[in-house]
Amino acid sequence: MNVKFDENGLLPAIVQDAVTKEVLTLAYMNKESLNKSIETRETWFYSRSRQELWHKGATSGNTQKIVDMKFDCDQDAVVVLVEPAGPACHNGTTSCFTESVFTGEEAASGAESLADYQILFELEQLIRNREKERPEGAYTTYLFEKGVDKILKKVGEEASEVIIAAKNRDAEELKWEAADLLYHLYVLLVEQGLPARDVLSVLNKRHEKSSAK
Repeated sequence: MNVKFDENGLLPAIVQDAVTKEVLTLAYMNKESLNKSIETRETWFYSRSRQELWHKGATSGNTQKIVDMKFDCDQDAVVVLVEPAGPACHNGTTSCFTESVFTGEEAASGAESLADYQILFELEQLIRNREKERPEGAYTTYLFEKGVDKILKKVGEEASEVIIAAKNRDAEELKWEAADLLYHLYVLLVEQGLPARDVLSVLNKRHEKSSAK
């Protein structure tokens, strides 16, 4: 592996979600942090401001499990595909890249941004926090305290409401019922200890197989 570090001994590292393919952050690695990343299968970087190594998530818990690392053709930059345990940005957002260069009609006419789906990641994190903290008076707390049978009943009820709204061709009602179904489905996944990204991973694999045909 003939990695080409710059004059400061650093290598740009582009961190990307292995499932959604969203670019999470741009950081830098030196030889030591690169080796630590490979050895531990978690991201380690070199802080140019503090001039020291740092392990992503060491204090926040938002670690990044490395799935794959790919160097570019010149071997002077690396893409790190990860499974993040939480937000990549210190601001609490999934990605550090949240500001769009294009606004208005230009953006609206283009492809949907992955940032549009950030609410799903935030929703899962909120539900996880509700399960741990159980704040009094919260509906999510009520569901967890009632247990899986209650959660399953709500998933079934909301699925039925989605069917009725779709059958009636009521788009306004459908979007509300679909949102309720997604919320209760996420509660069920958290109760079962199944990360939503595992479900997304299945969809991703199916997509790759169908695209290969």
